[in-house]
Amino acid sequence: MPPLGPGSPGSAALFAVDEPWIGALIPKRWARRAVTRNAIRRQIYAVSGDPACPLSHAAHVVRLRSAFDKKKYPSASSDALKQAVRGELQQLFARAQR
Repeated sequence: MPPLGPGSPGSAALFAVDEPWIGALIPKRWARRAVTRNAIRRQIYAVSGDPACPLSHAAHVVRLRSAFDKKKYPSASSDALKQAVRGELQQLFARAQR
């Protein structure tokens, strides 16, 4: 078998599965409390498994890029924060489908 990799004539799939893979990256810089990071991570996995938002068969990484306003969401695991995260994720996954 010839070697595969950069500069080789062939190519190989990095993820040879027939389902989407999800990774969540929640930096402490944007979500200081562990309970907040875990709540956001749980929402990522819940929305990605939702049949209403089917993802392509690939590896997807969701990264938090900015903080949620602490004045608007004072509780780390409030229902308002969970709904805001879920809404943004649904928009993100809908855009990823296109």
